[in-house]
Amino acid sequence: MRRRITYIYGAESPFDPDQQARVSNDALSIRGLNAAKEERLTFGFDEFPSELGKSFGKFSRIVMNSMSDGRLSGRTMLSRRSPAEYLPISFTTSPILSQRFASTSALQFHSLLPSLADLVTYIQQVICNPNDTDCQSHASSLLSADSVDIDYDSISHSLTFSGFWSKPPEGQDGWTEDIRKHNKGTNEKVEVGLLAAQKAVEPEELSMGGFLTVIGEDKKLKPTLFSFPSRHHPLPEDASYTASFESPTGLHPTLKISMPRRALLTRPPAPPDATCALHTYLTLPSTVFADKYQLSTTDSLFLNSHHLVALRSVSGETDLEAPDWVVPRWGSNLLLELATPESAAGGEDWNVTIPLHLRYLEPSETGYRSTSVPWPVVFWACTAEDGTKMGVNPFDRVNLGWDGLFGPRTMFFQLHPSAAAASSSEAPAAPAAVSPQSRLVEDIQVPVLQTSLEEGASGSRVRQIELGTVVVIVLGFVWVLWKLGLVVRSSGIGSGRRQRKQPARRQDKKDE
Repeated sequence: MRRRITYIYGAESPFDPDQQARVSNDALSIRGLNAAKEERLTFGFDEFPSELGKSFGKFSRIVMNSMSDGRLSGRTMLSRRSPAEYLPISFTTSPILSQRFASTSALQFHSLLPSLADLVTYIQQVICNPNDTDCQSHASSLLSADSVDIDYDSISHSLTFSGFWSKPPEGQDGWTEDIRKHNKGTNEKVEVGLLAAQKAVEPEELSMGGFLTVIGEDKKLKPTLFSFPSRHHPLPEDASYTASFESPTGLHPTLKISMPRRALLTRPPAPPDATCALHTYLTLPSTVFADKYQLSTTDSLFLNSHHLVALRSVSGETDLEAPDWVVPRWGSNLLLELATPESAAGGEDWNVTIPLHLRYLEPSETGYRSTSVPWPVVFWACTAEDGTKMGVNPFDRVNLGWDGLFGPRTMFFQLHPSAAAASSSEAPAAPAAVSPQSRLVEDIQVPVLQTSLEEGASGSRVRQIELGTVVVIVLGFVWVLWKLGLVVRSSGIGSGRRQRKQPARRQDKKDE
């Protein structure tokens, strides 16, 4: 097993290696380090639990990404947002444009999970030794992680398990921990990096500097400085956005994305000859869908009113008529190019609105059902100059769902989801779109057929609606027949035949 732990600290919380780190023969002690953290474990095929080896062996590659619905800081290059993850009703296929650099699975599925408690329990009971308290504690720490990724590759016969924390645990003044080998006397290798972002020479590169050490091999921290081309790059903290549904939502909710105008007027730090465009990528559950014919219009009046440029990609469930209980797939994904302001005049936020639609949901006793929609991802996509060798950032999250929709020389600059939720406090109680400010998920109360009344008359409203529906259909059919009869009478079809016959009879009489 190979274990790699990386701390990324910023200029606002510098790292003092003499005071905050101590290397011993078998451990590295960290004290009060205010930084983001990534821990990555890589297992060989022979180290898998037997049931995992049998299951994974059927596939060439499996990638599972899980992200907390809380705020994910984007200040470090470790942070790469993917849509909130959903488990499948069935898979969807994404229109990948670049197979080599996309790192996007051919088949995708997503589901909103309440927590990773089941995964943590499995690791503690199956993978960890019952007496290994360190392993048990590490497994529990996944419950507070911003993201957890699992990547199986049949070519290398390896399983990579990664966890990311954007900040130290609650109640602690920085990371304070002793890092040791879990299994002494084995081939386990533990590498630790304490790094900070440096100014890169080339726009397409990222530069890191700091200290590295290998537990049990190095006697002290080793200074390091390295650069590498990267597709993903951070933006300043003011490049942020919020997402919310306009109230009242009804059956046709409108998603609003709000961004500071001044942040959008600042060009991403891409190469001078690069062409950049602002995009958003939506992950919609099966209960919500977008009308692809409406969004793919070339009507400038419609597009300008919503600050949209074009629908660039759509995949998944796009049936416009099907109710939710017959939809076979988990949902859909949309990639939209967004318009940007020409000036900072007005000072208010730049609002992009995306019209969506709710499917008919199954009846409930309350007359409402709830559905959750994750915040979209908002990012700049910039084409890099010809000849640029785009490498793989060793800190990148891959298989994000939207990175495979662009060519191999595309650079991405992600806006940061803001902590301040945009949902209005004046929204009505139901239906409403109100989410706690700490979540990156918007909850919608959907009106549905009520199956029972509070007075206990179960099913009476259903029978009334069924009877009313039959009456309306019959009356409508009678009305159509009546209108058709009026058309036939007013056209004079019968009288016209008689009039054509009469001259013939008069002619016959004259001949006689």
